Amino acid sequence: MKLTFLPLVFLFTPLFVLSQNNFSDNQMKWMKNWTNFDPNHEEYPQAEERLPNVIDSDIYISNDVTYLMSGNVYVTNGAILTIEAGTIIRCDSETSTSLVITKGSKLFAKGSKVAPIVFTSDKKPKSRKPGDWGGIIIAGSGKVNSFSGLGSIEGNYLPHHSMYGGQNYDEETTVMSYVRIEYAGQKINQSNELNGLSLYALGKNSIIDNIMISYSADDSFECYGGSAHLKNLISYKTKDDDFDFTQGFKGDLHNIIAIRHPYISDTSGSYAIEIDGYNKKEGLSNPESLSSIKITNASLISLSDKTNYIHTTSAISSKSLGQIEIRDSRISGFANVVRFDKSYQSFSDISSAFSLENSVFNVHSNTVLAAYESDNDDIGQILKYNMYTKRFKDVQDLFKDPLHIKNPKFTIKDSLDNQTVMQ
Repeated sequence: MKLTFLPLVFLFTPLFVLSQNNFSDNQMKWMKNWTNFDPNHEEYPQAEERLPNVIDSDIYISNDVTYLMSGNVYVTNGAILTIEAGTIIRCDSETSTSLVITKGSKLFAKGSKVAPIVFTSDKKPKSRKPGDWGGIIIAGSGKVNSFSGLGSIEGNYLPHHSMYGGQNYDEETTVMSYVRIEYAGQKINQSNELNGLSLYALGKNSIIDNIMISYSADDSFECYGGSAHLKNLISYKTKDDDFDFTQGFKGDLHNIIAIRHPYISDTSGSYAIEIDGYNKKEGLSNPESLSSIKITNASLISLSDKTNYIHTTSAISSKSLGQIEIRDSRISGFANVVRFDKSYQSFSDISSAFSLENSVFNVHSNTVLAAYESDNDDIGQILKYNMYTKRFKDVQDLFKDPLHIKNPKFTIKDSLDNQTVMQ
């Protein structure tokens, strides 16, 4: 496989205007009060009650009790699990523990800025680690672009509780707001690890916003088919991908943040965003059902500097003809902006599937990697309405206070006119 490399070429155009306001502290206000960037030092109360492993009728759990989740907890039979704002759920690290919302059932977890809902490890402070428990799995009845239109959730789960997909595209599969998920991503076997939040075949009326996933041992967010509008999502120091989309997921994302560390990565390669147009094992029902996402206000940041940037890879991996549009965003600290696999066989394939506009990027190697053979620089046109640093900048040189333990800030330090040039 031959890779086509796009070098940094400095071109000037009067058509592009990028506002500094796009990257100001005001744009990050939604993160305040409910987030926690240092959860390993948090003193959570000890669990007082254990959640049942099968919930087959509506149940409400309140924040005056701290709960233990031990073993897989299945919400079945169309039941609704409602979790009050401020509830803390400790998750057993000694057993295979996940919350599984089966098809037709529902999770209603609506926290608040002052009282987020927290799923975290049952270990003591300073001893928690990625993969202490499984994660949250939600199975819906939305569209999946396999030939059958159905699928089975990944992991060792009861087969009769593992189905997802269907034709209820307008379903309100779940409601989740102001929720933190910490130290999830437990490893099932050598090739199967769980995600912080796995969303299968979401219906488009689902509500998912203000979710923070920290220290997942696999992906933070993964969407398998379905359709939804997602906003205010944070992935912090995950091992594998921050945001992963496959099986025909279609959606709009607004205000997403991926903060990666250059030394934390899966052996197979990890990205801030990975998109697959379809799952090759499941097949593709038709070309119109490829995964397609539109993102506004993304911050994709690797905390790299000149001593460790060689350990970084591309910010975005686009595979199997996945389609992605990004606007008003910043990409910093990675080797490349985007990498395309061999399914994109021409510039036409790439230009119709990818766009980045009104954004700023800071990378240390070739901006674009493509697998198809080409002797021209047409591919560079996909990045022409953006700005980038004249030379690679360390994370502390580019951003205001990115390494603060409690309250990191990712506001660009200086005026964009001083930092970047137009392309």
